[in-house]
Amino acid sequence: MKSNIRFAETGAKGAERLGWTTRAMGHPFFAWAGLRPPIAQHTAAEHKALEQHARGKRSVVEIGVAEGASGVALREAMDPAGTLYLVDPFHLSRVPVLNFLRRAAQRAVGGGPGAQTVWIEAFSHDVARDWKLPVDFLLIDGDHQVQAVERDWNDWQGRVVEGGMVAFHDARVFPNGWTSPDYGPVRFVDGHFRQGKAHPWTIVDEVDSLVFVRRAVA
Repeated sequence: MKSNIRFAETGAKGAERLGWTTRAMGHPFFAWAGLRPPIAQHTAAEHKALEQHARGKRSVVEIGVAEGASGVALREAMDPAGTLYLVDPFHLSRVPVLNFLRRAAQRAVGGGPGAQTVWIEAFSHDVARDWKLPVDFLLIDGDHQVQAVERDWNDWQGRVVEGGMVAFHDARVFPNGWTSPDYGPVRFVDGHFRQGKAHPWTIVDEVDSLVFVRRAVA
């Protein structure tokens, strides 16, 4: 499946690719119909990093699913006996009964052998309110306003087990990338983990716009 994903590119090549997809086949209908691969909002290097850090995890939560490309990375790398929870309200569709973004994501992540996939069509803060299960790996890639990123962190970090990991997407300025210092995830990560005291959390890896933090083991 990885080879069938159209990854985000950086620099001039990324701008050219984005322009083409926007003008032509950018609508998720075309991914759902199988006329193009899912368009990732992350780079190939970020995809590899998600696979690396999710490998063997049993309880994985993704906030913000888009066309499902990152869900593919998580599901293929995690423990096949585990569960992948995909949280997204998919609320922006003009025709809710069709909702091709949700359909494209479901096609991409798919079923078949591997971890069980649970789709949760709701806002992340509503899901967190009643969440009782431990989380081994959490990907925060939902609303990018700094207040929303902070809310996702506050709502979910207490559910992550000791030694567990949280990944923030679009949370780092990198060479030829699309992020900037005023991005909400960048502002939150810089303020909370680079300038603040985030104990028991530590940054353990950074790849393009992704930042991975791990909870210490007591």
